[in-house]
Amino acid sequence: MSDPTQRRSRILSGMRPTGKLHLGNLAGALSNWVKLQDHYESFHFVADWHMLTTDYADTSELQANIREMVTDWLAAGLDPEKATLFVQSGVVQHAELHLILSMITPLGWLERVPTYKEALENIRDRDIHTYGFLGYPVLQTADILVYKADGVPVGEDQVPHVELTREIARRFNSFYGRVFPEPQALLTPTPRLPGTDGRKMSKSYNNAIYLSDAPEVVNQKLATMVTDPARKRRYDPGNPDVCPVFDLHKVFSGPEVIDRVNRECRTAEIGCLDCKRLLADAVNRTLYPIRERRKLYEQEPQRVGEVLEQGTEKARQVAETTMGEVRKAVRLR
Repeated sequence: MSDPTQRRSRILSGMRPTGKLHLGNLAGALSNWVKLQDHYESFHFVADWHMLTTDYADTSELQANIREMVTDWLAAGLDPEKATLFVQSGVVQHAELHLILSMITPLGWLERVPTYKEALENIRDRDIHTYGFLGYPVLQTADILVYKADGVPVGEDQVPHVELTREIARRFNSFYGRVFPEPQALLTPTPRLPGTDGRKMSKSYNNAIYLSDAPEVVNQKLATMVTDPARKRRYDPGNPDVCPVFDLHKVFSGPEVIDRVNRECRTAEIGCLDCKRLLADAVNRTLYPIRERRKLYEQEPQRVGEVLEQGTEKARQVAETTMGEVRKAVRLR
């Protein structure tokens, strides 16, 4: 018989509010969140403070982007009865813990974070040589530790951030006594989803298929998608292994369609237009229930605000319990 005093393992994950979500967000994180909510005590937050680390100069679309993103969360199947959805900036305990952890985090730990060095090399249109951007992994650490999360669903590129969280938790515990568990990375299968131009699907590349796109929009976007560059004529054999359309088939189509496309493309039995139509059918089948749920929230937009308000209040209570322990351990009160 289970012990009713034992809580389920807790997970924590978030997204920066960039507006409507696309297929890459669905395959890379959101579908996994929906599955995990049945097995974990799930906390998912709108990372609006993290957005400020790179996009601090223009916040004009921030609130609209939050509403659109959370609407997509709910449409994709995140259930407020199972998962706690909240806004990071509505829980000031994140900032308080971030400040305390920043006092004990060695500078060298932050400078060696791979994504920090990568961003400095690749982001040229914004000035990210800021204190906040260097320290954002400490804010991520606070996001995780303030809920004493046992696991963090991440892709492989984010594993170093979880390891840094473990190191900071270990360092805090060595100074002040054991307050924090060391969270584990829950590796999320994150297929590299190509956009319509073959590059990684991204809003900034204008190559994305959005969860809210109507069927005819999906059909139109996929009809123009790039394919195997060596297949110039209908009767030329193709190579699915280098075709972005086939990459999407492998995520959204069933085994029979995948096998058929893989076989018939190589022998030119199927043309690119027919292949794209099969993909459009599969994508639209995937998006149909998401569109239907989205309509309900669009008809009652206040429901999104209510979900976030209730979730943020619950998150605040959990975070404050942790901060009470932190303040006591550090002897701040």
